[in-house]
Amino acid sequence: MNQDRLRLDLAGLAEEVTPVDLRDRALRTSRRLGIQRAVATSAAALVVLAAATGTALAIRPNGSAHTPAPAGPSVTSTWPPVEVTPTPEASDSASPTSSPVKPASALPGTRYYLENTSSKIRIHAVRDDSDRVVHQLPIDLPYSCEASTLTVSPDGKRLAWVQDSTDGNASGILLAGTPGEPGATTLLEDVNCLGPRALVWQGSDLLMVGKKSGQSVLFDVAANKRVNGDPGQETDRCWSADGRWLAAVADGKPYVTDGTQSRQYTYTPPQDEAAHWGGWQARSVSLDGRYVSVGWVGTDPSRHDDSFAVVDTTTSKVVHLPGKGQISSILFTIDEKVIVKRKNGITVLDTNFRPLGTVTESASVRNMALLAYVP
Repeated sequence: MNQDRLRLDLAGLAEEVTPVDLRDRALRTSRRLGIQRAVATSAAALVVLAAATGTALAIRPNGSAHTPAPAGPSVTSTWPPVEVTPTPEASDSASPTSSPVKPASALPGTRYYLENTSSKIRIHAVRDDSDRVVHQLPIDLPYSCEASTLTVSPDGKRLAWVQDSTDGNASGILLAGTPGEPGATTLLEDVNCLGPRALVWQGSDLLMVGKKSGQSVLFDVAANKRVNGDPGQETDRCWSADGRWLAAVADGKPYVTDGTQSRQYTYTPPQDEAAHWGGWQARSVSLDGRYVSVGWVGTDPSRHDDSFAVVDTTTSKVVHLPGKGQISSILFTIDEKVIVKRKNGITVLDTNFRPLGTVTESASVRNMALLAYVP
């Protein structure tokens, strides 16, 4: 084949080929891709709209579904990604919202203390952190009748004392009052105010006193009258808080009785201390009459509210008391507790002398005598 023939054949083929406009083809391709993208986007929008409509229908209160209105023009939106914040775990160190519960006190009731100063004598009523002076009397001497006799009943409702002495504070007028209230009632004249315990409660209404003549008188403070009958010749009387059991001394022998049964007991105090005192006597009696706390009697006729040991009247043995520190008083209470007051605080025991708890006394009452406890 020569060159001329080849050129003629190529020219013929060129005439048969249809010219193509590449720009037009590119535009048509672009339009086709745009339509496909719009269709895909509209379909996605319809899926989202359908899901939202279904959710709205699911949460309608009446549970009815309505046919959605025809959708308007499709809108292509790009939603920002949702950032999920993990729920923090509870911290062990987080403090509770409520304040801690205060532990129950071993003595939730009211304690009555006796304060004796050079010019006044006071009764303090202490409950938890509250300390109120519920009675006070002026005195001119530390050993005046008022200082030697002011006392509070086991239920905390009555006070009694002797005042207005005209014989050198040996006797005076017996008065009664109510804690926290002014005024007093005259009960009896010529009442003795000497000795370690001149006035002794039998329960919360009756009061055993001694006349200047030496006669014993049982007086009903609530009714303001003497109790008829022979009060007996026993000495060193002391009753349980409910007034049932009496500890006393007859013919030099200590005993306990509830009126139907009696029991004698013995006690030998520490010899090294006994030489400094004029003897001992019962200061408090348990509700069942089995135990008594004992305290010293002075060599002079002065007041003493202290006690230092517990004696089992069924065995005449000294009871071991748990706790440390010097004991200043031991009190058997109406709610069957044993209060052991020491210089470093109070130990509370049950009827078997097992610890129930401790009570810290404030500095203001720590050195005062504990006269009574009312639950």
